[in-house]
Amino acid sequence: MERKSTAKTVVLLLFITCVIGLRLIAPLSSDFALFANFSGIGAVAIFSGAYFKNRFAGYLLPMLVLLLSDLSLGIIMGSSYAFYKGWYFTYIALALMVGVGQLMIKKVTVSNVFVASLAAVFVHWIVSDFGVWIGFDTYPNTLAGFWACLVAAIPFELRFLYGTLVYSGLMFTAFEALKVKFPSLTYKTSAV
Repeated sequence: MERKSTAKTVVLLLFITCVIGLRLIAPLSSDFALFANFSGIGAVAIFSGAYFKNRFAGYLLPMLVLLLSDLSLGIIMGSSYAFYKGWYFTYIALALMVGVGQLMIKKVTVSNVFVASLAAVFVHWIVSDFGVWIGFDTYPNTLAGFWACLVAAIPFELRFLYGTLVYSGLMFTAFEALKVKFPSLTYKTSAV
């Protein structure tokens, strides 16, 4: 039984590692601005929330992945790129996104993954841009200022939504296909 649990954990980690690897490669592109928010981190959060039965691992892994990728991006692009004022709100948003995956994806279906992706990106938009709003002097500290911050973030959040939908589709479809081929991955009482 331990072997089945380990196999599932390894497969989940491989999926997450592949998606996050793409986040680290994006800054090397000459068209980085186009890919900056087309990220798989939202999909990783939802995926972890849906599949990890160990809630601690479900939250810890996406946070660790975001931290490591931020550190890497900080080295590649400069420290202010990864750890700007209010950066911790992005981590709070990610934790809430894992919660969305846990609450909304009890059974993996196209509609459940789609709606969870929309909800998770909405949470990310509100929470992470709250950090931008209070962390910088760009917008006044009024409700209108927060609204202006949210409106300015729409192009970035749309790319984040597209990335979350694409990567969620790939990750969930591939893992469900693997579960059919390798029934040991469906072991219900695993440690992950």
